[in-house]
Amino acid sequence: MQSVLSLSKATIKKCQDYYAGHLKATAPTGALFQAQTNETTITAYHSGKVLFQGANASQEASRWANQQLDLNKKGEKRVKVRPQHDQPGQNLPAGFQNWSVIGSDEVGAGAYFGPLTTAAVYVPKDQNAWVKSLGIADSKTLTDEKIKNLAPKIIDRLPHHVVNLMPDKYNQLQQSKQNVVAMKALSHNFVLATVLKKISPAKPDGFLIDQFVAPNSYFHYLKKNQQKPIVADQVYFSTKGERYHLAVAAASILARYVELISMAELSQEAGIHLPIGAGKEADRVASQLIKEGKDLSHFAKVHFANTQKAQKLAQE
Repeated sequence: MQSVLSLSKATIKKCQDYYAGHLKATAPTGALFQAQTNETTITAYHSGKVLFQGANASQEASRWANQQLDLNKKGEKRVKVRPQHDQPGQNLPAGFQNWSVIGSDEVGAGAYFGPLTTAAVYVPKDQNAWVKSLGIADSKTLTDEKIKNLAPKIIDRLPHHVVNLMPDKYNQLQQSKQNVVAMKALSHNFVLATVLKKISPAKPDGFLIDQFVAPNSYFHYLKKNQQKPIVADQVYFSTKGERYHLAVAAASILARYVELISMAELSQEAGIHLPIGAGKEADRVASQLIKEGKDLSHFAKVHFANTQKAQKLAQE
């Protein structure tokens, strides 16, 4: 499968930062960068074209089409997408935003330092108005202080669960050939199943997963790893899931809150502020930890390309 986007320089920079841990050492002629996830190859060209190839090409392309559409409101160049793929939320039932839903989201997959954190939150229909009154949105658009203010309210009032894969555990799973997409799938299913158990005998009208992989691949990873129980009935997937139900927005905030706490603890252990992301600052901080003889695998996702870059910096 293949998709092509025409993106602004600002969006391409965000794209490059997002895939920083998956960048190839060399890129094709005319390309700014090329990244390889487990199921998709992403190639960004100086012309502004970005080519997505592989099993999850449409899902990855949709992620950046949405980013570009957000920028369009600020006067950026309009995105062109070909071929036309399903847009987020269009397969959700009418009135879904008013359903009782368990939603899930994760943070940290593209960050070098810190955990991969996945959360699920149950928002019953009679709590929709209260959650909306909080003014919640996708955690990526909120300040850390706002996250710290909102998360305890969500924790106190709504059924929830969090899986927080700290770097030690994350690296152990990754080295045992468990790819990050599988880790996400297993974590999402586990938090959904745990919240479902917590609210029993009540049942939600549906589940909404902030989409990171095609549904068939998601369930493939669950079956392959023999995870039980598998939550499969009335499960929906959508990128930008927080736009379609407050449960995903709440999950996004809770996951980010736990990530912030974990990053603060790791920074204290490291004796230096650990940045979120996978850019040059992450390389610089990692090189300092190497020089101090600290174990990077306790603080970072060591399979990222940042590790090799940090090792080179430490030798200079």
